[in-house]
Amino acid sequence: MTILIPEDQLPTDLSVGQAVDVAYASELADTAADLIRGLPVLLECDKDMTPFVFMSIRNRLKAANLKCLYLDGRPREATGAGDMNCGFVATMLTQLREAVRGAVERRVVVLPYLDLMTTSQGGLTAEAREFIPLLYENPELVWLGFKDPSFALPRVIENLFPHRKSMLGVPRKQLGKLVTRQESRKFGRQFKPWALDKFVSGVNAVRLRKLLVTLEGEDYPSSPKRAHAQIRQATTSGQLEIPDIDLETQVGGYPRVKERLRKEILDVLQIKDEQDSPAEIAKLEELIPKGMIFWGPPGTGKTLFAKAMATAIGAAITVVSGPELKSRWVGESEENLRQIFHRARQSAPSIIVFDELDSFASARGTYQGSGVEHSMVNQLLTEMDGFHKEELVFVVGTTNFVDILDPALLRPGRFEFLLHIPHPDADDRRAILTIYNDKMQLQMTESALAYAGRRTGEFVEGAAAGTQFTGDHINALCRAIARIRLRESIEEPTDERLIDRALSEWSERPQLTSSELQVVATHEAGHAVCGLFCRHAPPIERISIRGDVAGALGYVAHGDHAHKYIVTRNRLLDELCVLMGGREGEQLLLDDLSIGSVGDLERATDVARALVETYGMGGDEVGVSYAPTIRHAGDPQRTYSPDQLGRCDTRVREILDEASRRARDILTENRDLLETLRDLLLEHEVLDAAALRRAAPQAPPEKIVSETQ
Repeated sequence: MTILIPEDQLPTDLSVGQAVDVAYASELADTAADLIRGLPVLLECDKDMTPFVFMSIRNRLKAANLKCLYLDGRPREATGAGDMNCGFVATMLTQLREAVRGAVERRVVVLPYLDLMTTSQGGLTAEAREFIPLLYENPELVWLGFKDPSFALPRVIENLFPHRKSMLGVPRKQLGKLVTRQESRKFGRQFKPWALDKFVSGVNAVRLRKLLVTLEGEDYPSSPKRAHAQIRQATTSGQLEIPDIDLETQVGGYPRVKERLRKEILDVLQIKDEQDSPAEIAKLEELIPKGMIFWGPPGTGKTLFAKAMATAIGAAITVVSGPELKSRWVGESEENLRQIFHRARQSAPSIIVFDELDSFASARGTYQGSGVEHSMVNQLLTEMDGFHKEELVFVVGTTNFVDILDPALLRPGRFEFLLHIPHPDADDRRAILTIYNDKMQLQMTESALAYAGRRTGEFVEGAAAGTQFTGDHINALCRAIARIRLRESIEEPTDERLIDRALSEWSERPQLTSSELQVVATHEAGHAVCGLFCRHAPPIERISIRGDVAGALGYVAHGDHAHKYIVTRNRLLDELCVLMGGREGEQLLLDDLSIGSVGDLERATDVARALVETYGMGGDEVGVSYAPTIRHAGDPQRTYSPDQLGRCDTRVREILDEASRRARDILTENRDLLETLRDLLLEHEVLDAAALRRAAPQAPPEKIVSETQ
């Protein structure tokens, strides 16, 4: 393909028929040659192409003295009123019967509406059962069938056509011959067909001509952007949208995810657009993955990243829900997939997002449903394998469970690009909060932003309790703040108290008596004091006895460990001490124990057993790993003798006793601080990092989260 075409080398005028002849010259010549040799041909093209393709082929066949009969279902003149009342398909069937049983010479019979012979589920219509035998009845007839790319034909019809041609889109090498001189002036003084191809790669020659003649604007503009925008708008079907989401300014955080998306996809596409060599363009197109999996927890912005990618490359996007594609009718699910890909190709550049891809693309052999998933996976693979390298159609599958996807989807050439979008970390949450703060005009102070970032590092309260905060949860928090500010006409900046209200104002909390609150406050203070004086425990961020976390009357929120990926024996021993701190605090100040510490005890027992049996850190006498090696129905099958089992159990109990004694010693030594924290919790219910720092000046500074973190 020529990169630059001088205006004087372009045609001055071009009809639609001429455009079809030029765009598909090779396919039309091959089709005519096959028909002359007596070989049936099936042409795949859009409906609006059919009459122009037929006329071009008919003109070629005339030169070979081969007649054509076009069965379009329209009543012939002077056939009487009876035929005028017949239906479209019935009339076409009558014409076919007359052609088959009345023909005595060789001729080409054109079937432009083969798709009418199938139901929406891919089965045969009642007329087709009479139609198909007629196709095999007269050997003197040569069939030319037209297949709409949106519909699948039954195998019994396709078998009639040993030769098949496809006329989808416009061949890139022919594109420069389909633009007139006047139309080229709308793109500037230098017409670059390859730049136009990006926006019309899925548009056929007929539709392309209709688009080009409607271009508006001045001649020889400094940039072709206006002409490209008009074409982009015209090629976007009703079910696709052109998003406007900037990857850098409107998607908060996730710098590593953005960097990979830029380097692997966006930068390569940009370099391709800047090339002047057809060979270089073709080489770069081979590098771009067309199938992608965006995976991660719900609400982390997988679809948002797909829309930002679409914005960056000027692509239209359609988001398809996996469950919605399924149908109870045989063949309809596959038909839905075909329609989606067909629309996307016509609107290229485009992105198809299959939300919840795992709902129908789980590994084959694991389906629990009707079996339609198997056919849908096969159809999806067929569509993706049919991509041309120059087509800018990307397929993005989003899923929470990438490990259960069918392996056939993940091989190179299909969904080969996997992008993990995890829960947002502290920096990501701060960036997301900043975007919503500006967008919703929440007027958060710097300290409030930092506080909101720390609070959203905890678990979500309410119905979604027990899950980590995602971008969607942060958006919900900011909208809750905005609603409070609106209904109370708050004009002051948003502070920490308002953030707390938005997070837990409507949470259902247990109503504790004063004596019950005393137990909870003592328990949490015990955890906190032990955490402050255990060197390898994470820093404390917040202590609460509000009961604002499901399943817990109180809790101590910790910051991140200094080392995120290396877990040492001392760290686990400190964790045991902190876990035992709640029980020992109750025993020290109340001389009693509550059953509320059962969760701490269970967790401590698991950690101690892992130290002994899994990590080989229980002591020299049991310094061997006895991790389970075989599992049956979820039960571990251990590999040690009864004698060794007893030794392990004894060592586990010793480790727990040592942790209890250590916690008791810390609390006894810091009893005044324990009582102070208990009393402050009873008074305020919540102690943040600043309050804790004031209450415990003797604690190491690094054991309390900094307010700027």
